[in-house]
Amino acid sequence: MKKWYLTVAVILTLTASLSLSSCLGSFALTNKVLNWNRQVGGKFVNEVVFFALWVLPVYELSAIADILVMNSIEFWSGTNPVVAENKVIDGKDARYLVARDENGYTITNLSDNSVVKFNFDADDNSWSIEANGKEQKLFTYVDDTHINVIAPDGRFHNVELSEQGVWAYQQMASQQTEFALR
Repeated sequence: MKKWYLTVAVILTLTASLSLSSCLGSFALTNKVLNWNRQVGGKFVNEVVFFALWVLPVYELSAIADILVMNSIEFWSGTNPVVAENKVIDGKDARYLVARDENGYTITNLSDNSVVKFNFDADDNSWSIEANGKEQKLFTYVDDTHINVIAPDGRFHNVELSEQGVWAYQQMASQQTEFALR
């Protein structure tokens, strides 16, 4: 009986918080728990794990943490601390720190501290690269099946996101590179 009251109290708190809040937030912590559950196994295993996490109040606690802490931080700072992710990768010639945030990726060469950024611009749906204080747009999504991508000559070309489209782009880019090297 107490479990039922706790569940009702959590639901009422969530409802009140969402209806009285001006910022819904991304619920990154709760979504991470849910995404982890989706990777555990098949749909029956996922259902059992989902039920167990609901009974143990993992989902309830992660939602409350999102509402009271994480989404508030996201509202005031513009970034959610759960979204940020860092990894160290051992490359052939150096070690790299790859930091992910809501804008893209920052790659730092740990040997010489050089930095390259891959930035996503949600306003025009594009990815760009930034290095040595200069930024260059790489490509822009046109629709679900096409992008405008830069070629070696500096012009943008519309490329179909299919095996044939990517192959045609590679052929065009390699011809332009060969011509430029002559």
